[in-house]
Amino acid sequence: MEDSIKKILEHIGENPNREGLQDTPKRVVNMWKEMFRGYDKNQTPKITVFDNGKDGIVYDQMIVDSGDFYSNCEHHMLPFFGKYYFAYIPNPKGKILGLSKVARVVDFHSAKLQIQERLCSDIVKDLERVLDCEYPPLAIGIVIKAEHLCKSMRGVKKKGIMTTAYLKGMFKSDINCKNELMNHIK
Repeated sequence: MEDSIKKILEHIGENPNREGLQDTPKRVVNMWKEMFRGYDKNQTPKITVFDNGKDGIVYDQMIVDSGDFYSNCEHHMLPFFGKYYFAYIPNPKGKILGLSKVARVVDFHSAKLQIQERLCSDIVKDLERVLDCEYPPLAIGIVIKAEHLCKSMRGVKKKGIMTTAYLKGMFKSDINCKNELMNHIK
């Protein structure tokens, strides 16, 4: 792999043997292992769930989690990054997510060459799988807002934010529920 990086450096007109670049191929290989850890099935996050009501509180209202993410476009291998807003409405008889697990699932699926639309789908499907027991969540979904460097620094060279959503259940079928979610995001 390091030899390939040296060839890339030569291809763009650099000297891979100059002082500042001598260890660059090794650094790039190590960086890729970290950045693309989503291909390593051994790093798949364990998603913890709890029985709704087990602690005496039955929760059937919207739960929203948000955070930052970083990924890489599969078309140009350039970063895209931004914010995610994951939400669900637990079934009163179903399961509740261990909320820190949402960020781990987002990070895992972001650590692959991606398109934003698939990233949304992958995250929701993974989290829905652990919640979709006998009593699936009443609503589940994600909204992602991201800047894509393949648009901002090359090609049209226009900065902007792409917004995608993957919504299921009441988030898709009930306009009031969807509007409540969008108000939380604003």
